[in-house]
Amino acid sequence: MNTRTDHVPAIVDELGAHLPARLPLLADVAADLHANPEIRFTEVHAAARLSSELESAGFAVERGFAGLDTAFVGRWSTPDANAETPTIAVFCEYDALEGIGHACGHNIIAASGLGAGMLLKDALTAAPGTPAHLVVIGSPGEEGAAGKVPMIEGGVLDGIDLAIMVHPAATNTVGGSTLSRVALDVTFTGRASHAAASPETGINALDASTLSLTAIGLLRQQLTDDARVHAIVTDGGQAPNIIPERSALRIFVRANERDHLLEDIVPRVRACFEGAAIATGCSVLIEENTPAYYSLISNPVLADLAHSAYERLGRAVTEEPITGSTDMGNVSHVVPSIHPMIQLIPDGVTHTREFAEAADGPTASATIADGAAMLAATALAVFREPSLAAEAKAAFDAR
Repeated sequence: MNTRTDHVPAIVDELGAHLPARLPLLADVAADLHANPEIRFTEVHAAARLSSELESAGFAVERGFAGLDTAFVGRWSTPDANAETPTIAVFCEYDALEGIGHACGHNIIAASGLGAGMLLKDALTAAPGTPAHLVVIGSPGEEGAAGKVPMIEGGVLDGIDLAIMVHPAATNTVGGSTLSRVALDVTFTGRASHAAASPETGINALDASTLSLTAIGLLRQQLTDDARVHAIVTDGGQAPNIIPERSALRIFVRANERDHLLEDIVPRVRACFEGAAIATGCSVLIEENTPAYYSLISNPVLADLAHSAYERLGRAVTEEPITGSTDMGNVSHVVPSIHPMIQLIPDGVTHTREFAEAADGPTASATIADGAAMLAATALAVFREPSLAAEAKAAFDAR
């Protein structure tokens, strides 16, 4: 019997008494963000709305954290909190995707994280005597830019004991991992020439791109089953009758384990570009313009608490792998963390127009409510039994 979760169902019920007063606002926030989608690092409207709501709820908000205009940190503590009191961070994400808006449901992530902060403050104020330090972090640029990384480097996790967030999906999960990911921007430079009159004087940069993609295709046979390499050509030349003097690629390289990705797979992929440059006579520039995403380490103590909360909310939990990548993985390498998934629609696939529609559809409000309640119950269980924070840290250290 898992005694650490004994009190979670009662905590969920307690939080449920505060939820009706908060849910209309949370649903409106999600709908507002959905109607005004903003991609990485341009989330001016979303950051302003969320930080304003936090201030109205009594949080002290720092805007523009780590030099990121659309990042913020909201803090609130009970009057009896001290240096020994656990500090728990709830992360909000709110950036959209190019072209298809909130097809990853970050509007729901934002509303659920905001709701968790509000519910925790409501419960801790209504039943005083439980010391707590609560931090709500607004992290921009999760989609493709790893916005949490500069925030980590700027000290956002200093003094944080535990970190939690929730993400909409097709199922309810509390554990599992994600793939580490490196993004490469590759530029080949050759020499232009007339493609019919004097092709022999040109150096074809597009040939280098073609050759490198062929090499990667052959390399896949020697990669572990978890590895993923996917690429697009962002520049293939200007006209058919000009030997392309420049070509460019953008490549994502992923694998389960961070060290395996960085130390083995990425060097072998880079060699495909370097070899193609030698073979065609081009020069090559390989850049990592965004930070690497690290694989998620789900903390088992926090996952148990979240699992119990989901069960009380009537959500069946499965343990399917999370196959994407998230910068919450980077957070989980610094402090004990969880990144549960919550079902928005069965069989839903993120990054599709159908999922974008569902993010403002009939199940959105219930998803926000349950996501906020699960996060708040997980945190409140730790605040009321601080030894759970020590257990989570011990599990983190052992991992």
